[in-house]
Amino acid sequence: MAKEIEGKLKLQVPAGQANPSPPVGPALGQRGINIMDFCKLFNEKSKGEQPGVMLPVVVTYNTDKSFSIEIKLPPASFFIKEALKIKRERRLKIY
Repeated sequence: MAKEIEGKLKLQVPAGQANPSPPVGPALGQRGINIMDFCKLFNEKSKGEQPGVMLPVVVTYNTDKSFSIEIKLPPASFFIKEALKIKRERRLKIY
């Protein structure tokens, strides 16, 4: 019998640094997804990426509480900042 999909969840998690603290833990816990299993799986799959790079992740979870993850490429803004050697985002102060 095929698994019935309950829903999908989109997150952005730093490569190799998933942990059960907010915002990852509460987002997964509300849906009954095993947080530690997600962290282990994500960290294992993202170990080839540069540490700390924000990776978009789509978590598909089923009614039986099993899940699968799809890790996408980092946002284009990351590559642009890297090419221009911008260390951090500057914000305008409005007075």
